[in-house]
Amino acid sequence: MPLAFSTLGLPGRPLTDHLRAADAHGYTGLELRCSPGEPVRPGMSAGQRAATRSALTAAGVTALSVAGYLGIAAPGDDARLIDDLLGQLRLAAGLGARHLRVFPRGGDGPAAEADARAARRLTAVADAAGDLGVRILVETHDSHRGGRDVARMLEGVDHPFVGALWDLMHTHLAGESPAESYAALAPRLGYVQVKDIAGAHDLTPLPLGAGVLPVAGCLALLPRDCWVSWEYEAPWFPAAAPLDQLLGPGAHFLRRLTA
Repeated sequence: MPLAFSTLGLPGRPLTDHLRAADAHGYTGLELRCSPGEPVRPGMSAGQRAATRSALTAAGVTALSVAGYLGIAAPGDDARLIDDLLGQLRLAAGLGARHLRVFPRGGDGPAAEADARAARRLTAVADAAGDLGVRILVETHDSHRGGRDVARMLEGVDHPFVGALWDLMHTHLAGESPAESYAALAPRLGYVQVKDIAGAHDLTPLPLGAGVLPVAGCLALLPRDCWVSWEYEAPWFPAAAPLDQLLGPGAHFLRRLTA
């Protein structure tokens, strides 16, 4: 399976550092965190986007996604969110990224209302996503932590450029087995994020295989061409071991499971 890692794991570092790490350890893709102070950020000029795309191409690294933080089901005005979505889709296209990651962020209100908001907004931008060649993926996260939750949300959107991103930690914490999550997400699955943690009450990132998440069980279900990306949440856990030291063993762990 093709392997990637998220630039979230090396916060504030230049793109050259991420590309060097990918080359050193055999990762062929990057999830590009979109945030101020990062190599990919809101407001990048056309020239900056082109230069970033060229650097990725020259390194032979796939821009697997632009990992944005928009909440597709968030309460509030449709027009503002749709405008932000279109902006991030254009950013992703300019970087040559295959996907745009979004969150649910449906809030505490009725799930049906959150699902309806998300379906309405995703439908509004789906054709534009297709024209740009960037698929929108809704991550299993926050208000829609389980695979069944995101699958239910996506029932209201019939478009090939809208799909799902499986974050293994969140589906596990939602009480789903890998088989249950995969069954719910497989028809719309874009790719999978893996990670490891000590447990529900300690989300500090650990080396892959050192915690409780069923990484092996997840990977055993996936088709051979499915991308697997390691998301290491370094910014929120400054005491965690530096990802630089873990990327090599992590790649070895994942290759052994997918051999």
